[in-house]
Amino acid sequence: MFDNLVESGSHKQDLSRKGSFIMGTVAIYAVLGIAFIVGSIWFTVANLDSQDLELTTLVAPVPVPQQKAPEKQEEAKPQKVEQNVDVRKELIADVSRTELVPKEVSAKASDIPPVRRGVTTVVGTESSNAAAPIAGPGTGTGIVAGPTKVNIADEPPPPPPAPPRAPISGGVLNGKAISLPKPAYPAIARTAHASGTVVVQVTIDENGNVISAHAVSGHPLLQAVAVAAARGARFSPTKLSGQPVKVTGVITYNFVAQ
Repeated sequence: MFDNLVESGSHKQDLSRKGSFIMGTVAIYAVLGIAFIVGSIWFTVANLDSQDLELTTLVAPVPVPQQKAPEKQEEAKPQKVEQNVDVRKELIADVSRTELVPKEVSAKASDIPPVRRGVTTVVGTESSNAAAPIAGPGTGTGIVAGPTKVNIADEPPPPPPAPPRAPISGGVLNGKAISLPKPAYPAIARTAHASGTVVVQVTIDENGNVISAHAVSGHPLLQAVAVAAARGARFSPTKLSGQPVKVTGVITYNFVAQ
């Protein structure tokens, strides 16, 4: 009956072996865990200096000054004029007051009425008389009248100047000359036996003086002396509708060979 009994000592050894295995495994895992933690700490500290750390500075915002609202300009209120005063743009004394000497003397009459005696006058934007003038010396019977606005028309502008008249044609002017100098016969023309008629075109101003002259025909050796003589000619002024005008025409000179 007791031939197959198993000793209890064999179970203790097995339990002891299993316990040693478990303890060794725990110890290995603990060592590995500690090594991993130490290595992580060392790696983090080693790379701390090489990391770029961005420093952010918090700056308080600059206060913006509040803009003041533009003040509204007070509109110019129309001047209130009492009914018993005169209004004038300028204070001008009456010419009857000889005791006052004017600052400036002008030939043009002023368009502003003078200050009336016995009436209060103020400076305003227009000229008008009082509706009820204050009684005083020179104010009449004191009749109340409505306000009177004085308007003086400006002087009419002077008429524009008349446009200058175009010169009129006078034809041959030899017989109309007051003074007609004779041209000299040049020596070179005498040598060449030059002769003939020289026609000179002239323009005469309002006073009868020749203002331009040039030869239009004739011997070339005789044209210069003919033009010089024509410039010295004088004529009586020519009038058209009572107004002196310029005249154009010709002067002829006959040269005989010498």
